[in-house]
Formats: sequence, C-alpha cells, structure tokens
Amino acid sequence: MLSRRGLLGTAAGGGAALAAGLGRPALPRAQTLRRLRFVPMAAYSSPDPIWTTAIVVQTHALMVWDTLYGVDIGLRPHPQMCAGHELSGDGLSWTFTLRDGLLFHDGEPVRGRDVVASIGRWSQRNSFGQLLAAATAEMTAPDDRRFRIRLKRPFPQMLYALGSQGCFIMPERMARVPASEPVKEFVGSGPFRFVPDQYVSGARAVYARFDRYQPRQEAPDYLSGGKAVHFDEVEWSIQPDPGTAASALQSGEVDWVDQPLFDLVPMLQASRGVTVEQLDPFGLIGIIGLNHLQPPFNNPKLRRALLPAIDQKQYIAAVLGEQAKYASLPVGYFTVGSPMASEAGMAALAGPRDLDLAARLVRESGYAGEPVLLMDPADQPQMHAMAELTASIFRRIGLTVDVVAMDWGSLLSRRAVKAPPAQGGWSVFNTRQAGLNAADPASVQLKGNGDKAWFGWPTAPRLDECREAWFQAGDPAEQKRIAADMQQAAFEAVPYIPVGQWSQPTAWRSDLTGFLKSANPLFWNLRRTA
Repeated sequence: MLSRRGLLGTAAGGGAALAAGLGRPALPRAQTLRRLRFVPMAAYSSPDPIWTTAIVVQTHALMVWDTLYGVDIGLRPHPQMCAGHELSGDGLSWTFTLRDGLLFHDGEPVRGRDVVASIGRWSQRNSFGQLLAAATAEMTAPDDRRFRIRLKRPFPQMLYALGSQGCFIMPERMARVPASEPVKEFVGSGPFRFVPDQYVSGARAVYARFDRYQPRQEAPDYLSGGKAVHFDEVEWSIQPDPGTAASALQSGEVDWVDQPLFDLVPMLQASRGVTVEQLDPFGLIGIIGLNHLQPPFNNPKLRRALLPAIDQKQYIAAVLGEQAKYASLPVGYFTVGSPMASEAGMAALAGPRDLDLAARLVRESGYAGEPVLLMDPADQPQMHAMAELTASIFRRIGLTVDVVAMDWGSLLSRRAVKAPPAQGGWSVFNTRQAGLNAADPASVQLKGNGDKAWFGWPTAPRLDECREAWFQAGDPAEQKRIAADMQQAAFEAVPYIPVGQWSQPTAWRSDLTGFLKSANPLFWNLRRTA
C-alpha cells in the first residue's frame, strides 16, 4: 500500500519531528528521576478498561488497577489481590480473602464491597463475567477483608476468569457507574498512579510509581507474581508517525516503542543500542468489524457475500510488507495454534478467492446501493493499511463505500455509537484483536447477544448457546468439538471477518532489562542497567 510505504520517509531523519515532544521531560524534577519513555501503539480517548476493549486501554489498565487473581504465561491462575479462597464441597460457595496492605491511590483501603461492585460492573460487558453473573445467586461482602460468591450452579472457570479477563478492581463509587458509561476518574490500587493533570488526550499520559503499593513476593510471571516497579515515572508519548518513533528510539530520546512498523524492523535490528524481540506469544488477529444494527450489514446474506472476496494473504502483505515470516495463515475465529482452533467452515476464507462470485452474491443479497461508512484510523499504520484494502475490495464487489479518516481515539468513541451513519454512527472498521482473547469461545468479539455484544452488536443466539455449552463441558475433546460448532455458526452469522494473524515484535533501548513475556506491554520488573 502506497500510504504505508510513504511512512518510511521519516525514518532516516526524524530529528525535526522530535521537537514536537517525544523527548520532552514529563515534569520539571531533578535529573535523578528514574523515567521510562514509552511510545504506545495508539492513543486512547477514554482510559476506562470496562467501557472499551481497546488493547492500548488494557495496557494502561494493567498499570493502574490490580486484579484478584493473575495468570502466568501458561494461563494458570494464581492469587494476586487475594490471599486465597475457600470452596465449598458442592462447588457452589466461593469465599475469598483479600491480602493485607491493599490501598487505592487515594489512600483508602480496598474493601470487600469495592470488589463486589467491581465484579458487578465487569460482568456487564465481559463474556466470562456475563456467564458468571448468570450462574450467581448472590455476591456479598461479609466484611472488609472478604467477599463471597454463592452460585446457582458450579462455575469451574472462576479463577481463570478473575485472573485473565480484565476484572479490574475499582473503588465502589467508580464501580457503581454503569458499564455503558465511561468512568470520570481513574483511581486504582495497581503499581502506578495515573497522573490526570499530565494527561493530554491523543498526545501524552504520565504514570507515577505508587509508593504504597506492596507487591507480592513471588517472581513475576505474566499477570501473576510480584509487580515490583523500578522507575519513578513512565511517560507515554503518542507518536502517530512510526518513522519518527523509530528515529527517537535510535537516538535514545525514547526507551521503548511498543509496535514498530514492520518495514522498519530490519533497520532497528541493525541499530546499535536497540533490541528487537517478540514478547507476545499469542499474537494479533486483524478483523473487519461490521455493524449488524444498521443497513446494509444488518443483512446476513450480504455479510456472507463478502467472504469469497477476502484474501488473508493480501491483508498480511498490506500490514507486514516483506516481513511475512511473522504471519500465521489461514486464521478462523480462534487463534492459530490454540487448542480450540479447527478447520470447521474454513473453506469460506481458505478456499479459492473469487471476486466475481462475491459480486454476484452481493447482488443476490438484495443490496440496494446503501452507502457503507468505513472508519479509517489514518494515524494507525496497520489499521489504515487494512482499511484501504477493505475499501478497495468492497468497491470491486459493488458496494458504495464512503471512507471517513479519523484518529484512533475518535474511532474508539464513534464505534460505540449505535445510530445510523448519517447520525454519527458507522458501517465497518478494521481493527486487531489480541490472540489471547480469541483463543477460546469466551472471546468478547464472538458474543451474539445483540445490544450486550461487542461493537457491531450481532444477534446470533447459536454463538451464545455454544459458549454456554463450552463452559459447562469438562472434557477437552468435548470443548474442542463445541468450539468447532461455534466457528461454523460464526461463518453463518459473520459477527466480524478475521483477515490474518501475525506476531508483533517490539523494540527498546538495550540498557533496559527485565521484560516479561506478555500479551500487553508490562512495566513492572523493568530496570535500566546503566
């Protein structure tokens, strides 16, 4: 794609652009301040991790909020905020005890009632949470140190759900805000404090070490273990131009670039003082999100008509350029290499591609030329490249496409609008989902419960029937069979379209050490060696 290639021009000489603020000190403090300068994958419009599932917001949330349990890199849950739990013999009553010393950033202790309210808010949006809520008879806080979940039926995935699904614990006053609305303050109990007066939307965010945080004593392992912080401050500098970000990393004006442009990876690998590695073992999956509430994609025949035109190899070429070694193809609705991945229905995406067939199916679907509003996050190279390709393909098969360019933060806000495109809504957008989140039927993007589903709001009861059956199945072979049925149902309903899977390398200054394998950048355990 020409626009992606055009981004490379700034890589060799980004010095002038750096004056815009990449290396700007966050606060006028002494030179002894230990500061880590980070370039995230994108900006965010709302830092509420329950209101939005954006990957960058989840990264932010892991700094600010803590979780009751945490999973290691093998996805095994371990106590985090909890000291432990007791489970009744019938599997219906869970009693959890919080560990000593838990404080929110405003100095208030973390209490059982904060936990109960936080689980309740999380359960409004998360797939695991919704199923837990349906299985719960009562959730109470007997005292400040304990909370209890009494179930109507066993929920064997309890600890995994609390440890891997973004169940962030907030003060009760914040957790009482409906999940359909973003919170207005960002007080957590995690290892970093969000500094609101240093936040500039779309440009900068600052996180200060929470000096009253007491990390666990175990070794860190992904989201489990001790979250020991060795920097006083982490400054996020939003840099839409990847060439400028790469130049800043080479010169030492920033310490860490989360997702360097694939075309720049070979240059960074050859740069003195720069380390390039792949920390995320789960990868990313590109997708086309479709609005099921509004014409024209409220028509299931039209959604299915798109499938013969989608060539995952083209999308991988658009995103990765010559770095195709990082790709895994073909990908369906479950992450390649995960236990739930299968061949069920895959002919829809892995068979011969046929634009003429897709065009004929579009005509036969009853499509009447309604405009398709495609949101294009022009500041995000990977999503922008996918959006350009999507627009081209849709036009070639007979759709009327109106591309609206915007920044990523604006897209995150607009995608929550359910009104018609002419009233501020949308029809389609490209994004990425974390491979970890698509590794099993709990995937938030695979919900089919209408208004409570992920953005696009598909109504596909079969998807939720399969998810419920998967949760109840104890045998791995039976779970795999159910996942195959779910994928087949997804190819019928087309909640979204997967367009390719890839592993994303990250790059940092070589004097940093202590990076952890993770699906998100993690800022604990990091040190500067010099």
